[in-house]
Parts: sequence; structure tokens; C-alpha cells
Amino acid sequence: MTLMLFGIPNCDTVKKARIWLDAKGSAYQFHDYKKAGIDAATLTGWAREAGWEVLLNRAGTTFRKLPDEAKAGLDEAKAIALMVEQPSMIKRPVVTGAGRLLVGFKPAEWEAVLG
Repeated sequence: MTLMLFGIPNCDTVKKARIWLDAKGSAYQFHDYKKAGIDAATLTGWAREAGWEVLLNRAGTTFRKLPDEAKAGLDEAKAIALMVEQPSMIKRPVVTGAGRLLVGFKPAEWEAVLG
């Protein structure tokens, strides 16, 4: 299966991940959330595998700027709806096709999974 890297091209962490993959000679396709979006079904599948709390980037500016009422009562369904509406709230990058879902760029974890 082909690796698929999901993210935003100007994100520094995505840039580091792409450099890492390129240095390893790993072929991958890039999915730009800003241009192509993301659907709820994909995010629901990822949430089942990694947990919605892992996928939702609460530290990012987009999430922090939300009004308090949008953050109140946060559960999986609400988090997925927010991430579909504003993909910048998804922790980046996400990699599929590696045997397991990778969320965020952690070189040691990537080395263990992608070698």
C-alpha cells in the first residue's frame, strides 16, 4: 500500500516529515487538507484507531481562537465536525499505509514503523 501523508504544505512539522521521508527514499502521496479537505468518514476511522483526542490539535491557533461555547462539551462527534470544517485543527501530519496510523511527526516512532 502506498503511504499517504496528510497535512498542510506550509506547516513546519509537515515540511520536516516530508524531508525525513524523502531522505529515506520513501514514496508517498501528499493530501493537502487546505485544497482537498477531509471527510468525516475518514476522520471517524482515524479516531477509532488513534483516538479523537490525539487527532485534535488543541495547541494550535485555530482551536485556541474558537469561542468557549464551541469548545464546551467536546466529544468525538463534535471534534470531528470541527476538524471537517477547519482541517487546520487536525494534528499534523497524519500518515496512512504504514501498517498503522501515524499522527504527528516523531522521528523515533517513524523509524520504528517505516524504517
